Amino acid sequence: MGDIHISNLSKSFGGKKVFDGLDLTIKGGVTTCIMAPSGAGKTTLLRILMGLEAADGGSVAGLAGRRFSAVFQEERLCEYMTAADNIRLVMPASSLREIDTEMDRLGLSDSKDQPVSELSGGMRRRVSILRALLAEYDVLFLDEPFKGLDEVLKGQVMAYVKEMTAGKTVVFVTHDRAEAAVLADEMAKITETN
Repeated sequence: MGDIHISNLSKSFGGKKVFDGLDLTIKGGVTTCIMAPSGAGKTTLLRILMGLEAADGGSVAGLAGRRFSAVFQEERLCEYMTAADNIRLVMPASSLREIDTEMDRLGLSDSKDQPVSELSGGMRRRVSILRALLAEYDVLFLDEPFKGLDEVLKGQVMAYVKEMTAGKTVVFVTHDRAEAAVLADEMAKITETN
C-alpha cells in the first residue's frame, strides 16, 4: 500500500502540451480525487498510470507489480453477456450467490440474467462499477464513474463505493465537487501549466 510518486511527467498530443513537469504523490490506502479543468489531462494521467499510454517524459514510481482495476468513462462491458457474467469475468472462483448479493446491494438483482445490451445506461454503469470493485486489485482507477446516474441513485452508489474502498488505494477523477466531498480523503489538482 505504498505511495505512487509522479515526477516531472509530461505529455503532448499533436504539439499541444497536456501537462508538463507534473509532480504528484498519490498516498497509499486512501482515495485521492484529481480535479482539473477539461483538457488538463486527467484521463491521460490515469491512462499513463495504468500503462495504457506512454508519457513523453518524467517517471512514475510505486506501481511495479501492482494489480489495477478501473471504471472508464465509456462502458467496457461484453454486450451479449449477462450482467452477472460480466462480473464473473473478474472473479471466476466466486460463487453466484456472492455476486447476487452484491448485485442486490446496487439494485441490480432483477437484471442479473439480462444481456448487458438490454440494460439502461444507469444499470450498465452500476455493472461497470461493481465489476471493478469486485476484481482483485491493489489500485483502483475511477474516471468519472458516476456519470449518467440520477442524483438519488448516485448517492446510493457513492456510499457503496466508499464502503467497498475503505483503506484501499483509489485514484478518482471527477468534475463534481459534491462527489469529491463524499469520496475523497485527499485532493489533487493538475493544470495545463504543471
